[in-house]
Amino acid sequence: MVVCGDNSLSQRLVLELASVYGQKVTVVLPSLRGGDQGPQIAALVGDRHLDVRAVEAQVPDDEALRQAGIEHAAALALTSGDDQLNIHTALRARRINPELRLVIRMFNRTLGRYLEDLLDRTIAARVPGLDQTAVDASTTVLSDADTAAPSMVAAAVVGTSKVIHAGGLLLRAKERTVGTADRRDPLCTLALLPDSPDSDEGDVYTDPEDHDGPVLLPDPRELEGLPDERGTVVLEAITRRPDRAGAPAPRVPRLPVGSFFSRKLRAALLGLTAVVVLLAAANWYVTRETPLHAAYITLLNVMSINEPELEGSTGEQILQLLGGLAGTALLPLMVAVVLESYGTFRRAATLPPPPHGIEKHVVLLGLGKVGTRVLDQLLELGIPVVCIERDDEARGIATARARRVPTLVADVTEGGVLEDAGIARSRALLALTSDSGTNLEATLYARQVNPGLRVVMRLFDDEFAATVYRTLRDTYPGAQTRSRSVSALAAPAFAGAMMGRQVLGAIPVGRRVLVFAAVSVTGNRLLEGRTVGEASRPGSWRILALDTAPPDRRRADLGSLTSGARTYTLTGDLAWRLHDGYLMTAGDRVVVAATREGLGTLLAGEDPCGTGADGASADGVHGGGGAGGAGAGSPAPAP
Repeated sequence: MVVCGDNSLSQRLVLELASVYGQKVTVVLPSLRGGDQGPQIAALVGDRHLDVRAVEAQVPDDEALRQAGIEHAAALALTSGDDQLNIHTALRARRINPELRLVIRMFNRTLGRYLEDLLDRTIAARVPGLDQTAVDASTTVLSDADTAAPSMVAAAVVGTSKVIHAGGLLLRAKERTVGTADRRDPLCTLALLPDSPDSDEGDVYTDPEDHDGPVLLPDPRELEGLPDERGTVVLEAITRRPDRAGAPAPRVPRLPVGSFFSRKLRAALLGLTAVVVLLAAANWYVTRETPLHAAYITLLNVMSINEPELEGSTGEQILQLLGGLAGTALLPLMVAVVLESYGTFRRAATLPPPPHGIEKHVVLLGLGKVGTRVLDQLLELGIPVVCIERDDEARGIATARARRVPTLVADVTEGGVLEDAGIARSRALLALTSDSGTNLEATLYARQVNPGLRVVMRLFDDEFAATVYRTLRDTYPGAQTRSRSVSALAAPAFAGAMMGRQVLGAIPVGRRVLVFAAVSVTGNRLLEGRTVGEASRPGSWRILALDTAPPDRRRADLGSLTSGARTYTLTGDLAWRLHDGYLMTAGDRVVVAATREGLGTLLAGEDPCGTGADGASADGVHGGGGAGGAGAGSPAPAP
C-alpha cells in the first residue's frame, strides 16, 4: 500500500493499514522531520511491529512513485487537501500501473464521480485484454467529511462509532451478555469474550493485556449452556425510520391558508364582508330586482365604478353612498393582505425556529463542511435536528433552508442559545465547528443543563481529545461522551477502500479484527455449490447476507447509505439472516464477516492448508497481511 501525504489523515491511514489490516505501507511525504505529521509518521516507520517505510519527496512525481514501488503496489491513497495535486498524481500512477487501486481525497463529489469514471475507463483503454474480474483496479473518490459523518452520527444516535454500513443499514458491534444478547434481535454473534472484560468505551472489548483474547465468530453451538453473565459481541442493525427516511424535501413549502392572514386582518375582512352582504340585501329590498343583480350593483358601488344614481330613488342613493363609504375601507385591507402574504413567504424562505416543546432531537452545532454531511445523514435516518450556526452564509445553511430544518443563526457562546435549541430535552449534541474551544465550551455548558446528554465533539488535537474524553467520562459517568477528530473517523473508510471495493469496513475486537466484505460466489470453490451452513467456517468467516440484486444492476459499493441522487431503502438489496440450507450458486454475491486470514483464504477460493473449521486460526492485529489478497477474485467494479 502507498500513501501520499503528511497530514493527520495520512498518519491515521498508515496506522490503520499497518496495524488493523497488517499491510506493508510506504508513505510518500516531503519530510519526516517537519511538516504537519512528519515526526508522527517517522514514529510509525520506526515501530518494529509495523511494516512501514517512507520516501521523502517534495512532490509525488514519477520518480518518487517508482521509489515507493508503485509498479507492484496494490493500492494508492492520495490524502492531500489540494484536489489538483491529487488528480495529477492519480493520472501519473494510473499511467505507471493500470492495475492499481486508487483512493482519492476530494470534497467535490460531482467532480469526484467524473474522475472515477475517467480513471476506470483508462484501465480498459490502456490494457484492452485486462481481466477486471482478476484484479480490482477501481477508483474511489472519498471526502474526509463524507466518511467521518456516518461515524459521528452513529456515535450520537447509537452511542458508538464502531459501525459498518451495508446495503442501506447501519450495523454496530455491541457488547452484551449471553442473557441479554437477544435484546435487539442481533444478526449474529461476532465474538465470545473472556470471563473478565474491561471495555474502555463500553461497546467493544479492547483489553490489550489479555493474551487469550476473545473467540471470534464462534460456532452457535459453543454458546449453548454458557452462563448468562458471559460477555459477547453481537452485530445489531440500526434501521432508519420508514416514514420520512430519504423523503425529498418539497421545493415549495406547504403553507396553511390561515398563515397569510393575521387574526385581526381576518376579523376586519369578515366584518367588511358582512357589511357588503347587508348592503346587497338592502339593495334587493329597495329595488325589487333579482338577488344576483342586487349583489352586482352593490359590488359596483363598493368599488366606486358605478354610475351615480342621480335619477334613482332616495333609498338607492343612500345605499350607493354607504357602498362607497364601505369601499374606502377595502383598499387598506387589500394592501394589508398583500403585505402579510409577502411577509409569510419571506418567513417561509428563511430558516424556521425550533418548534415549541420539541424533544428527543439532535442539536447540531456547526454547518460547515463536516456539519453539512452530518445533517444529510441525520435527515436520511429520519432523526429530528435543530441546527446552530453563527455564519448565515455557511455551507450548510442552504441545505437547512431547503429541507426546512429548524436553525438558529447565533453564536452558541452567547447565553440562551442552547436553551432555545431545546438542549434540555434533546437526545444528543454534535459539536462540529472548526473551533475546538467553541466545541468544548458548548459541551461543558450543555452538560450542566442536561447531565445525561450524549455528546459527540470535534477536537483537532488527538492528545487533547483523549484528555477531554477521560475527564468528562470521570465527571459524568452516567453520560456518553465521544471526542474525535475527522481524520481519525475517516481513516477506516479510506483503508477499507484501499483494500478493495468489496471491503465494507473492519471492527476491532480486543487485539483482533473482523473484516466485513462482499464476496462473489462465482468460481469460488469454498462457496459455489455449498449451503450457507456448509460454507461458513467458525473462527474464520461467517456468511451474513445475500445480495439479491441482478448482477448487471449491483452496486459496486455496498458500504454507503446513498449513491448519487438515489437513496436506498431500509434493507437495500441485501437479504439478512439466511437459512443455513440456502444453496449458493454462480452469480450470487454474499456479505461475510471474517478474520484477515480467513478473508484472504476465502477470496483466494481455495484453502491452502486444506483444513476445515477446526483447523482455522484467528489472526491478531500485528499478524501477517492475510487480506493482501483482497483484490483477487473480487467482482468487477460497476462503471
